[in-house]
Amino acid sequence: MYGFSSNKQRFFQMASTMLSLASTTPSASLSTQEILKGKVRLGSGRVGTLLNKEKGNPFIKAKSFGRISMTAAVNVSRFEGVAMAPPDPILGVSEAFRADTDVKKLNLGVGAYRTEELQPYVLDVVKKAENLMLERGENKEYLAIEGLAAFNKATAELLFGADNPVIKQQRVATVQGLSGTGSLRLAAAFIERYFPGAQVLISSPTWGNHKNIFNDARVPWSEYRYYDPKTVGLDFEGMISDIKAAPEGSFVLLHGCAHNPTGIDPTPEQWEKISDVIQEKNHIPFFDVAYQGFASGSLDADASSVRLFAARGMELFIAQSYSKNLGLYAERIGAINVVCSSADAAARVKSQLKRIARPMYSNPPVHGARIVANVVGDPALFNEWKAEMEMMAGRIKNVRQKLFDSLSAKDKSGKDWSFILKQIGMFSFTGLNKTQSENMTNKWHVYLTKDGRISLAGLSLAKCEYLADAIIDSYHNKFCNNVHWYYIPVSFDWILDPGLHKSK
Repeated sequence: MYGFSSNKQRFFQMASTMLSLASTTPSASLSTQEILKGKVRLGSGRVGTLLNKEKGNPFIKAKSFGRISMTAAVNVSRFEGVAMAPPDPILGVSEAFRADTDVKKLNLGVGAYRTEELQPYVLDVVKKAENLMLERGENKEYLAIEGLAAFNKATAELLFGADNPVIKQQRVATVQGLSGTGSLRLAAAFIERYFPGAQVLISSPTWGNHKNIFNDARVPWSEYRYYDPKTVGLDFEGMISDIKAAPEGSFVLLHGCAHNPTGIDPTPEQWEKISDVIQEKNHIPFFDVAYQGFASGSLDADASSVRLFAARGMELFIAQSYSKNLGLYAERIGAINVVCSSADAAARVKSQLKRIARPMYSNPPVHGARIVANVVGDPALFNEWKAEMEMMAGRIKNVRQKLFDSLSAKDKSGKDWSFILKQIGMFSFTGLNKTQSENMTNKWHVYLTKDGRISLAGLSLAKCEYLADAIIDSYHNKFCNNVHWYYIPVSFDWILDPGLHKSK
């Protein structure tokens, strides 16, 4: 190389090599400018640390190559303080399931409907509605902030009934949301802004995302008793007591039907009492309706709790989702409805919901909204949808019955499993604790949430006996330290086997 000594030639060759290495290492970088400025130095071979005096950024120690000492700068991330988030307690179950290679594995974690062959199901009526959209040449223009007008009309009428006074008097503010989660989040932001300091009462237990939503919106919450582990049923007295004890004007989050995760709903008489107490305490009911028509197979029956409160003249919030009843999981289609005392109040509430939505997501997606509007707005498609819902709800009821029959036949301990038949919807709360649920997964490859909730929508009739074996084994076995006490129902004896199981 003309004009350079052999040492300098060696220097630039090594510098070039180091640049190539640095470019493949995300934590270190080295530029030609840094070399020319002296950040890579000829030296005697000693190792040192170079500090950028202007910014105080440390650099990695120099590496010696004979008489050449080279130092590469470390890119210290500004996100060093960001911790790794834990896996989602529900969606993380599916991730673990996919990693399992056992042929017997069952995914009963996520609430998504499956066929008897355990395959995802796209409703026939949805396919027909999409074909209509193609035939009409529907465009992909932005929706208004509040969403598709035809959808908003259809969803409110589906919830309350087209002839309901709240509809006729235009007392419902409806805004299309990003399924149930997005609709709940929009309402939470509204509560934080216009009811500062008000708390939301949430059932114990509840859907795993409820608390996240209100935490993220900075809305305080507390819990009311709901599930009674002794009866595997509703703790109605505890629920009423806690609602009474809450500060006046609190929001009470209620599951309209098919309570998630327990599958335990109040009776019509209990709903009357709940509405009495909420009205007496001047609380604001807030319904989460994720399973209308999917729980019982009847759209009207599953909306009866909401309609009861509306008939009493109460102002209330209702979040809706079409993930389950139309199988539109990925379309993220739902709505937030606010029943107000007057049409004027409803118009003002709707304007502020739009104002909140604008910087949050601007406007909602159109595809799912058009599907719902087409299905509900066409009498033939609407009737076909109701028939498909009855079919899906019926399959889950059959699975529930088969699981109960299998448990009752196989379990010789005398335990009463009838609570499974008293629950409703796609979930069953088994009563298994965290350790027992872990045994279900570790030993039996059955994936469920750690609170013992299983999705019956992900179970087939053919797998009921296998699941019953897993539940009986996990329920009756006691896990403590590294000892596994194994229960044999036939002889009612306990066998100690220290090597059979190690607690996780």
